[in-house]
Amino acid sequence: MLLLAQAAVVLVLLIHVYIVLLETVFFDTRGRRVFGLSAEKAAIVKPAMSNQGCYNGFLAAALAVGLVHGDPAVASAFVHYGLLCVAVAGIWGGLTVSRRIVFVQTVPAVAALVLYQFK
Repeated sequence: MLLLAQAAVVLVLLIHVYIVLLETVFFDTRGRRVFGLSAEKAAIVKPAMSNQGCYNGFLAAALAVGLVHGDPAVASAFVHYGLLCVAVAGIWGGLTVSRRIVFVQTVPAVAALVLYQFK
């Protein structure tokens, strides 16, 4: 069960690495298409999306630390913190931007939390 829990955490981490890349490095190309933005609207929201990408990077970093830290208590704290933040951010995104965000962020994070609890 530990391997399945870790795989779920890695999946959430990889989703957030992809989101970071979409919101920062690839925003003008792939990111704009994924988020369904015209070139004009993308130019307006680009700074905010880059900032949002930075925050998503912090969530991915918390999960990465949780996966590799040597102290099990510290590792668990980072994993729980990262997954809870992802779940809450997904709910907020679902309420304010698109319901799809709940399925992309919150559902995998909650599933990983459940698996991590019973590892």
